[in-house]
Amino acid sequence: MPDLPVSPLVSTTELRALLAREPRPVLLDVRYRLGGPPGGPLHEAGHVPGAAYVDLDRDLAAPPGAGGRHPLPDSATFLAAMRAAGVRTDRPVVVYDDWSGHAAARAWWLLRHHGHGDVRVLDGGWSAWVAEDGEVETGPVVPEPGDLDGEPGHMPVVEADGVLDVGVLVDARAPERYRGEVEPVDPVAGHVPGAVNVPTARNLTEDGRFRSREELAEVYAGVGAVPGAHVAAYCGSGVTACLDVLALELLGVSAALYPGSWSGWITDPDRAVEVGG
Repeated sequence: MPDLPVSPLVSTTELRALLAREPRPVLLDVRYRLGGPPGGPLHEAGHVPGAAYVDLDRDLAAPPGAGGRHPLPDSATFLAAMRAAGVRTDRPVVVYDDWSGHAAARAWWLLRHHGHGDVRVLDGGWSAWVAEDGEVETGPVVPEPGDLDGEPGHMPVVEADGVLDVGVLVDARAPERYRGEVEPVDPVAGHVPGAVNVPTARNLTEDGRFRSREELAEVYAGVGAVPGAHVAAYCGSGVTACLDVLALELLGVSAALYPGSWSGWITDPDRAVEVGG
């Protein structure tokens, strides 16, 4: 496979090395699970030393509406939250969660979208850090304010009016949701017409780490998501699809995100819906 830019992932070993020298990276703890316990108390109970907590619903999404369940946040709100978390333009950022990278990938994508050029997701997340005896700090973290500023537009985006023109539209949800057999969250089941299914779980090994580039390339080549193709990804609300975008970045595929995703698509009853597949 061709040489690629610096990986958007960082291993626990690499993170230890980064934390042992100055300047240390800015650490963001984005623990979140749909329908699960709030991440703030989990962060205070234990986190990677120095990591500031970022709330996905408050900091990485706007209120639900026509744009879906997790629309992209207003840029001013997002940038203020990142500055409060200590994010600086001149320091690398490492993001982690306890959800196999799904929430962390949303933070990675938004930071990249706003022009930060050095953002990585901890491969395996909090679980990997603890399993490998990483140092744990407790209590709240109040970092020195950062200086992040920027404008969105550094990552490709596709909106509802352009989704049907995408060459390879990847649906990142579980197969049964893609096929419309079940729909535990949204009021309509099915998928966007023409979409192909690459569940986020296919990116990961059993321990929540990313598969090798060779394995990922085989998965995505199977649906035509290869370098040079016009690729976009969506999920239920625009969060977990960021994990597919990150996986494609590992392969040199610059995939667009459809932020509204399925929950936004179905807000217009005139938009077509497919089931099966």
